[in-house]
Amino acid sequence: MKVLIEDSLLISNYINGDERALEILINRHNQRISSFIYSKVNDRTITEDIFQDTFIKVIRTLKRGTYSEEGKFLPWVMRIAHNLIIDHYRKHSRMPIFEGNDKFNIFSVVGDDKLDIERQLIKDQIDSDLNLLIEELPKDQRDVLYMRIYKDMSFKEISEITGVSINTALGRMRYALINIRKIIEKHNIVLTI
Repeated sequence: MKVLIEDSLLISNYINGDERALEILINRHNQRISSFIYSKVNDRTITEDIFQDTFIKVIRTLKRGTYSEEGKFLPWVMRIAHNLIIDHYRKHSRMPIFEGNDKFNIFSVVGDDKLDIERQLIKDQIDSDLNLLIEELPKDQRDVLYMRIYKDMSFKEISEITGVSINTALGRMRYALINIRKIIEKHNIVLTI
């Protein structure tokens, strides 16, 4: 029977000089990370380049000792890959190339799907970050926030479902927003498109 070594132990071993530990980590998560990158760029060569750049950043961070272990190695690596995909689109898709035509047509840019991909990637990342922030809230605040924002419920409906007064529901929403702001400031997070 083969024993699966935890990611955190492999990271620790790699930081302490065991190069093989990184190889195991890369092999373990290769398929998932590559598939994720490919699903966003639809090009094998670009996928390989971004995959390599991702692990170069991983290695640099681990070697600097700035990686904080929270048992979330894969999500951290996926986030690095995601940011590199956004960088790729910023470099290659923001300025469309127009060939052989002196007449510039603004509508040829407006409907360009490639320009929308970057915005969608950024929006997806913001949604993901926001969900992680919401998960850090106390349950009563989190529930009110979900019902109000994601289910578009009125405070009257929320108060009926949760069994609290409308003022309590409003208070929980207010504290949820205050706490999210505090978490954003604490972690220095930017949520903009």
